[in-house]
Formats: sequence, structure tokens, C-alpha cells
Amino acid sequence: MKTLKRSVIALAVALLCLPATADEGMWLLPLLEKMNIKTMQQMGCELSASDIYNINHSSLKDAVVHFGGGCTGEVVSSRGLLLTNHHCGYSSIQRLSTVEHDYLTDGYWAMDFSQELPVPGLTVTFMESMTDVTKQLEKAARKAKDEAQRDSLMNAAAQKMIADAKGDNPFLTASVSALYGGNYYYLIVYKVYRDVRFVGAPPSSIGKFGADTDNWMWPRHTCDFSMFRIYSDKDGNPAEYSPDNVPYNPVTHLTISLKGINEGDFSMIIGYPGSTNRYLTGPEISMVRAGNEAGIYCRGHRQEVLMADMLADPEVRLKYASKYSSSSNYWKNWIGMNEQIANLNVEERRYENDNAFRNWIAAKPGRNKKYAGVLDEIYSLVDKMTQYDVNLTYLTESLGRVEIASVANNVGTRLRNYDSFNEATRADLMDAVITYMEGFYKDYNMPTDVKVTKEMIRVAKDKLPADLLPEFFEVIDSEFAGDIDAYVDDLFATSAFSSLEKAKTDIAAKAANGRISFVDDPAYMFVQDYRTVGIAVSMAYNELAEKLEAAHKKYIAGQLEMNAGKAVYPDANSTMRLTYGTVKAYEPKDGVIYKYYTTLKGVMEKEDPDNWEFVVPQKLKDLYAAKDFGRYANPDGSMPNCFIMTGDITGGNSGSPVFNGRGELTGLAFDGNWEAMSGDIIFEPDLQRCICVDIRYVLFIIDKFGGAGYLLNEMTLD
Repeated sequence: MKTLKRSVIALAVALLCLPATADEGMWLLPLLEKMNIKTMQQMGCELSASDIYNINHSSLKDAVVHFGGGCTGEVVSSRGLLLTNHHCGYSSIQRLSTVEHDYLTDGYWAMDFSQELPVPGLTVTFMESMTDVTKQLEKAARKAKDEAQRDSLMNAAAQKMIADAKGDNPFLTASVSALYGGNYYYLIVYKVYRDVRFVGAPPSSIGKFGADTDNWMWPRHTCDFSMFRIYSDKDGNPAEYSPDNVPYNPVTHLTISLKGINEGDFSMIIGYPGSTNRYLTGPEISMVRAGNEAGIYCRGHRQEVLMADMLADPEVRLKYASKYSSSSNYWKNWIGMNEQIANLNVEERRYENDNAFRNWIAAKPGRNKKYAGVLDEIYSLVDKMTQYDVNLTYLTESLGRVEIASVANNVGTRLRNYDSFNEATRADLMDAVITYMEGFYKDYNMPTDVKVTKEMIRVAKDKLPADLLPEFFEVIDSEFAGDIDAYVDDLFATSAFSSLEKAKTDIAAKAANGRISFVDDPAYMFVQDYRTVGIAVSMAYNELAEKLEAAHKKYIAGQLEMNAGKAVYPDANSTMRLTYGTVKAYEPKDGVIYKYYTTLKGVMEKEDPDNWEFVVPQKLKDLYAAKDFGRYANPDGSMPNCFIMTGDITGGNSGSPVFNGRGELTGLAFDGNWEAMSGDIIFEPDLQRCICVDIRYVLFIIDKFGGAGYLLNEMTLD
């Protein structure tokens, strides 16, 4: 938890925020009754606030989970069956795959419990409760003599709250989360389940149809889902994997609607959005753009190398599929964000908001006393921070992506004090290191890493100032006559970390001699040189960032006060939120109108057998030709595919359940649209859309395509 800071505004204005449109906002569930439910009901919601969030009785929130810490999922049966996006399950599916059993390419369907595959390390987290504890923390720090003592007292109070919330229950975790820039705090209690098993997913040609080309785009035709199951001990409690565990019987599970959606229908989403930056000032947006450009440049170069090797070798493709997918997702996001910041004049609009804030401050002497100079301070800090931010991005996105350096650093750090431990501790430590390395090298291809390393060193040399080039650049010049390729070839030839076998042999030999050190290993020295520079830049950046955080807290407090009585929502921070809106088409540009839905016909129209992104499985083509859509078809006989609605989402909402007004599941959220890629900074009501896969297409793929219709028998369909 970040250091707790003092609130600078009265708690009486806790329900204030920047102005929001009806569809804008990532709302806190405990505040729905006070803030949102009347508007939601006017728009077509048939539920009460307690139907959605209730800590005393089951409610919709009890069927929504934080999936793996980075996505959202939903429970759809009384036996713990879970839906999330295909791209959310992608890394787990990849880890379970081999060239002989390639579940990414071919898909997979467990036909009974015994065929469900354990996924080591995968967790799902249920939120038990979320409570505003701002008053308690402020009271705990009331007698503090200075800011340092306030921080200490508030942190101590927060830790006591966490301990009290967990009590003697070993299955609970808790945290105190800062909201509104650290002006308010919520105590959140969770229950974490650790035995999660892979049930099924379509082949990537369906679950990832369109791949990079269609990513962030509408119209969309991707059936972006995967299925898992939660297991518990016989008493329903979380437990580590055991063959004796049983399918989890949840407090509640979602009802699935087969009725479909129509334009104008009320629609809402519950999930775990990762982060937004709706309170940025003008110059901060400029800093974001500069950082994005650096990331785009580095990832673009690295991805070209990865893709070439992936297309050339099926084994390399499988090893790097998840790495490439994760990298390219953010890469394209940054491209779209910068494009829309420019197209939609986002920076200029933020400067206008800054000026309005200055005028508001100047209007009353009391405001001047509280907020005068805060914008000037932010502007000054950002001016100093921007180049540090850009340089850090170039460092981390180039040299920080060298895999052999990563494993060398990880192992070197773990074994740094090996000599000082007793025999039992050494044995445990060595087992942990070997386990880590086996996992790392399973998805590692040394020739690919050689190519990436050469390219990333060139990127660093081209983009970083000379005084930030790590020391190994001097080695390249002095020992290899400036030849980067020769230096890299030698590094991989002589490092113990170029393969699992070499690493194991080297570590065993060092352990036998009683001392483990890698100071002579070129991969280890590479990363130490890189880290030396990175730490120096980070320290300078963080010193400024800490001051910016304090200034931002005051700035947000002023924004809340300036907009007293208007709609409330804090920035996303991976805590559970609700967003709502309507199913709605949009016009991306003059003369172009995008419908609110797509059908299977669009998949066939996009088919390109010569492009791996748009290959269509023969069985899906056969089902389409026969119009064998069963009960999942639209009234006109077409097969629904995806739809869009006006809800406010961001990364982390992937896999979130999309509900109709009755609280029934109609789809899974999986993307935003290109024309509003600046949405993490500013909401665009006319353009911003959440792209969802229609639940009927999901069920059709499970049943008709996958042949796993038995799974539907444990679901509640309406």
C-alpha cells in the first residue's frame, strides 16, 4: 500500500467529482444507492442497489471475480464454472500447451471433470466487502505533530484494520485502497481461490480471430472467451490444488439470457478496471504522449523479430505466443491513444480545464490560500520529469526486454546469499531456483533472444543519450570494435544462462565449490550495467514523482470542491467497479455509421486463408453454410457475434460480465474502440464504446462447434 497522506478537504464533500455524462464513470458499488440507482432504473435497470451489491445477502457482485489479478471473470454455474476472455486465459492455455497438444491453435474441451486441467499459479478472487474508512484513518492521525508522523499513524491504523478484517480466517486477505488521489480510503476484504482448472476454449482462429489487425477495432467478429472452473476443499473453502478438491459451490451464479439485445437496451458491466488518468493536467498528457512514442518504437522493433521467428517455426510460435500477444496489445493501445489525443484535441481541452480551475481559485481568497500555486507546481515538476520518463521507457522497453539478462538477474538475486544459509535452507532455495528456471526455459528460444538482444542494443544506442548508455557499450567498443553482433554472439556463447542445461551445470559446480557468484557471467554483468543506469534515472524520476503525487492530491481535492454536487467516480485502480449505459451504434466519421452488432456473416466475409489472423475453421464454415445455429440465432435467423454499448471500461475489464436490465448475462466485455483510445484520460460520449462478445455466440461455439454442450446443462439459461 502506498504511504497514506492527509486528506486536504472536508469529508462532507466525499461525493463529488468531475462532471460526468450518464454513461461515463467507473462507479463504486457501495455508493450505488446514493449515487446511481435512480438514473440506472430510469434507463431500464430493473434491479435495486442491494441486488447488485450486498454484504449480508447474495448479490451480483458475488458472481464476479478478479481473474488472475489482471482480468475479470464471472461464475455461471452452481459448480464453479467460470467465463472470462480468451485473451485473459491465453497465458494459462499457452503454459498448458505443447507442440503435440497445442490448445492455443486447436482449442480444448474437457468432456468431464477428470479432463479439466490444473493451472499452477492461477487464482480467482472474490470481493467480500468494500468499506469507506477515511474518517477512521483521519481520526487516527489527528494528534500527529508533522506529516511524517501522520503517515506513520495512518499506516499503523490501516494495518490494524486489515488485521481485524482478516481475523483468524486464513482464507481472507484485505487491503486499504487509496481513491481520489489519496483523499479517501476504502478497506476491501477478499477471498482467494487457488485451485483453478482449465475447462475449455475455442481455437485461436475463433477466440483470437482478427488478432492484431482487428484489435481495438469495430466492427469486430472475435469470440473472445475461455472457460475455467474453481475448485475448493470439501467444505467450500479455498485450498491449494489437490485431487481431493471438489468443484466450488458459489454463493450465487449468473443467469444467462438467450433473448438477445436491441439498440437502446440498458446495459451494465461489473469488473476490475485497472487504471485510468481522468485527472491529468495539460502538460501531463504531453508527457504521456512522449512516453507512448518511446514504447511504440521499442516494441515495434522487438515484435518484428518475434513475429518473423514465430511464423518460421511452430515451436517458437507456441513459446512466444503469449509474450507477443501481451506486448502487441499495449503497443497498439499506445498508438491509438496518441492518435486520438491528437484527433480529439485532448491536450488542449485539458489546458482549458486547467485555466477554469485557475479562475475558480482566483474567485475567492479562501481558495487561493488552499490551492494557489498547485498547478504551477505540477507544470514545473512535469517539465523536469518528462525526459526522465522517456529515457526510462527506452531503457526498460529495449535493454529490459533481453530475456537472458532477465533470467541471469533473477537467479543471481535469489542465490546472492546462498553461502550464508544452512544446508536445509540451501536445498529449499535451490529447488525454488530450479523450478523457476524450468518454467522460464520452457518458453525460451535462445536464437530468438539473440536476435532480439542485438536489435534492442541498437535501439538503446540510437535513442538514449550517451551518458545513459550502460557500461557494456564501452566493452562493445573496446573489445569488439563497436560490433554489436559480435558482442552479443560472444555473450550468448559464454554465458551460463543461454540454456537450462548450462545454467544447471554452472550452478551445481559453483554450489559444490561452496560459493555461488555470477560476477564473471556476461549476461549477469549486462543486466547489472543496465540496472545501474536504470536505478540512477529511476531515483531522479521518483524524487520528482513523489512531489507530483502530493501536488496531485491537492489538485484533485480542489477539483472535487470545484465540482461540488456533481457526479462521483474516482480513477480506476483495480478495485471492483460498475459502469452502465445503453446498447448503441455510433458514427466514427462523416458519412459512416457503425451498427451496434455483428453476425457470423462478417466472419465469412473477413476470411483470408493466406493470413493467419483471418483463417476460419472448416467446421465453423460448415455450420454457417447449414445455418445450424440452434436456439442461439437471432429472430431473423442470423447468428449473433458481437455488440457494443456505451459503458466506461479500461484494461482489467476484459472478461467482465455484461448484464441486461434484469441482471442477466448478455455478453463478455473484451475491448474498447479505436476512435476513443484516449478514453483512459477523457471519456468521449459520442464515440466511446465497449466491445462485447454476445453470450449466444459463446454458447453456440461451446455447443455446436466444440461439442461440449453438456456444460450448458449446469448453467441457468433464460
